[in-house]
Amino acid sequence: MPTVNIYSKDVNKFDSLGEIVEELKELLSIKLTCGEFKLTSKEISVRFIKIEGGGMIGEVELEITAAAFKERVEKQDEICREVMRWIMEKNKNLGEVKVWLKLSELGHSW
Repeated sequence: MPTVNIYSKDVNKFDSLGEIVEELKELLSIKLTCGEFKLTSKEISVRFIKIEGGGMIGEVELEITAAAFKERVEKQDEICREVMRWIMEKNKNLGEVKVWLKLSELGHSW
């Protein structure tokens, strides 16, 4: 199931992001649904990670990891841009938001 790691040096940004987590999960469940495999928001894990040091590209960075289904591979850049725009529209005070979609082989622990 997909995971989303949200990184920022500023933990204050996590407060406003926390308010939209359920909406974000719903958006991602739609964007990441492929063919007959219908994803639900309950199948997406979101984590907030505070960054110490290092040079981030954006004020907030999202790293979405999901299985590499053909439909996702074909529209991966579109998904990233749509998620980035959606987050920035929800909260204009976040600063620059960057989004990556990492597609990999599927494996799980259940």
